Amino acid sequence: MAEPFTVTVGVRGYETDSQGHLNQAVYLQYAEHARWSLLRASGITQADLLAEGVGPVVLETTVRYLSELHAGDETAVSCAFVWGERKTFRVEQTITKADGTVAATVSCVGGLLDLKERRMVAEPRERFRALAADPARLGL
Repeated sequence: MAEPFTVTVGVRGYETDSQGHLNQAVYLQYAEHARWSLLRASGITQADLLAEGVGPVVLETTVRYLSELHAGDETAVSCAFVWGERKTFRVEQTITKADGTVAATVSCVGGLLDLKERRMVAEPRERFRALAADPARLGL
C-alpha cells in the first residue's frame, strides 16, 4: 500500500447537526473529496476518465465514527488505494483531527465502470496506471 495521500478539510458550521456534531453524511463527502483530490494529484481528471469512457464507482462503504468533530475543527483526510487482482479495489481513509485524534475511518470497495457497456472494467489497476501522470501516488 502506498503512503496515504492527505488533504486538509475544515469543518463548516452548516455541516453540523442539531447537537453540534459533524453530520454523519458529511464524513462521506470528506472521503469523496480526498479520493478525487488524490486522482487529480496523480494526474487524472474527471474529464480524462469521461474521455476514456470510464468512471470510478463505490460499491461498498464502511464508516467507523470514533471521535466527534465540531464546527471550526481542522481535519486531515488520508486516502490510499489498495489494489487487488480482480475488478475491484479498496480505498482506505482516515479522518484525523489537528491534535492527531482519529475521528473516523472510511473503507470503500470500488471499481471502474465502463460507461458504455455498464460493466466493471476487468483490470482497473492497469487503466488507472495508463491514465496517471504519477501512478506512484495511487500505489502503482
